[in-house]
Amino acid sequence: MRIFIPLSFFSLAFALVEAAVVIYLRQLYYPEGFSFPMKPIPENILFMEMMREAATMGILISVGLIAGRSAWRKFAFFMYCFGLWDIGYYLWLKLFIGWPASFFEPDILFLLPVAWWGPVLAPVIVAISLCMSAVLIIRRVEKGWKPLLKKLDIFWIALGAGIILYTFMADAKIIEAGMAPPPYRWLLFAIGEGIGLTAFAGLLLRR
Repeated sequence: MRIFIPLSFFSLAFALVEAAVVIYLRQLYYPEGFSFPMKPIPENILFMEMMREAATMGILISVGLIAGRSAWRKFAFFMYCFGLWDIGYYLWLKLFIGWPASFFEPDILFLLPVAWWGPVLAPVIVAISLCMSAVLIIRRVEKGWKPLLKKLDIFWIALGAGIILYTFMADAKIIEAGMAPPPYRWLLFAIGEGIGLTAFAGLLLRR
C-alpha cells in the first residue's frame, strides 16, 4: 500500500501541470471568465490541446503499467492516478483562480473524440469512485484475492461506464456549434454510476 504515496505525489503534481495549462488558455481566450456558450479558439490551438489530452492519458496509463506487477494492479494504479489527478485538477483551479464557484459549475471535461461536458460534481464523483475502487482492489489483491471476472461482470461495468460517458458526450454537437448545452442528465448519470458500482461490488465480494 505504500506505493500509493508516490503515486499520490505524481497525480497531484501532474494535476497542477494540467491546471496551469487551462489557466493559461482561459487567460488567453476567456479573460472575462469561462462560460457557455463557448467562444471558438483557433483550430491549431484546439488540435494541440487534443494532442495534449491524448498524451496526458498516455502518461497516466504508463504510470499504472510501470507501478503494477499484475494486470489487476496495473489497472488499479491507473484508476487511482486518473481519479486523483482529476480531483487535484479542480483543487488547483479553485486554489489559484477561485474556480469553480460551485460543484454544479459546467465544464468542458475532454475533447477526444468529441467535446465532453458536465457539472464539475459529475467527474469528481467518478474520480472518487475510481480512487476508492483502486484502493479496495489493491487491499484485496495483497491479501491473496484472485478475482473471478465473468463476462456478465464486464457487461454490467461497461454498461455503467457507457451510460456515464453518454451523459458527458451526448451534447457534443451542440457545444461544438457554439451553443449552450441543455440541462445535464443527472438521472442517467446516477443510473450509470449505480450499475457500475453494484457490478464492481459484486466482483469484489465474490470468493
